Amino acid sequence: MKLDNALTPQHGDADARLRQRATDAAVKFEAQFIKQMLGQMRAATRELADEDSPLKKKTSEPLNDLADGLVADALAGQRAFGIADLLLKQLLPAPDLSAAAAASPSPLK
Repeated sequence: MKLDNALTPQHGDADARLRQRATDAAVKFEAQFIKQMLGQMRAATRELADEDSPLKKKTSEPLNDLADGLVADALAGQRAFGIADLLLKQLLPAPDLSAAAAASPSPLK
């Protein structure tokens, strides 16, 4: 009886799934970070505004939160701040370069 290769787990597939899950989590973390920063900037602007300023009114706060979330998701998807890239650099193992370095001739010889 022959096993179908599609049904047997492959090490490369598991590694690719792990990398994809880690990437998704890092991008979501970056989005959450950006959203928090935008919210803090909006709160500071509201505190600094004059008493009669439209920025003092909290009636548009739910829409502003939604807009902040959408902007944060878009920026994180582009990895504009680089937070996801730094997280992935720390979380995921570096590619094994020792085999490639041993195979290539050294320019110092």
